[in-house]
Order: sequence, then structure tokens, then C-alpha cells
Amino acid sequence: METTHPAPSPDFGRSPSSPFRAQLADAARFWEPRRLLYNFILAAVTLTWILATWPHFRPALTLTSLFLMSILALLANACYSVAYFVDIPLQSSSAGASRNRFRWGLWILGTLFAFVLANYWIADEIYPDVH
Repeated sequence: METTHPAPSPDFGRSPSSPFRAQLADAARFWEPRRLLYNFILAAVTLTWILATWPHFRPALTLTSLFLMSILALLANACYSVAYFVDIPLQSSSAGASRNRFRWGLWILGTLFAFVLANYWIADEIYPDVH
């Protein structure tokens, strides 16, 4: 008994093209290059605290604390990704030309919030506990 196999479709292997996929690609083109600057700013905050108060933070630099700082960096990047939940629906609206200004405003506000939160976290939660 001979079995016939169906011929693969001409679109086999290609990802489906959809409006959502195009919106996601457009959002990624805006947000992902700026993620590097966001991470640099947060790293600069941390390094500034460590260098400015170096003798105080020396005992805190252990493998365990480096692991915890890595977890905090991952959480900061997860928070950065929340911008997609605002950006993609915005693309479907009639915002049009003002969308780019809104994106920049959202990036600046989010980065300032992360800057303030990182400074608060270090000053209030980490700095007093280091002996």
C-alpha cells in the first residue's frame, strides 16, 4: 500500500504576516535601541553610588549580592518591556504623527522613574544595611 504525502504549501516556513506582527516590529524598532541607553543610565546610577561611597559598600560586594543585582537588572528590563503594552494599542489609534512624540515622552518618563526608583532603592534599602 502506497502512502502519499501532501505537498508543502508555498508559504511553508514563512512566518504569517499580520497587522499585530507589523505593529510589534514597529514598536521593537523604536524601543529596543533605547533599551541600551536605559540600561546604561541605571548602571551609571549604581556605579556612582558604589564609587562615591566606596569604603561603605566594600563588604556588600559578594557573589550573593552580585546575583541579587543581576535579578534586579532583569526586573528593570522586564519593567522596560511594559512600554509595548502601551505602544501597540497606540499604533491602532488615530494618534498618527503625535505617536513619536508620545513614545519619546513615555521613554523619558519611564527612564526618569527608573532613575528615581534605583536611587531610592540604593539609598533606603541597601545603603543603611551595609556594615
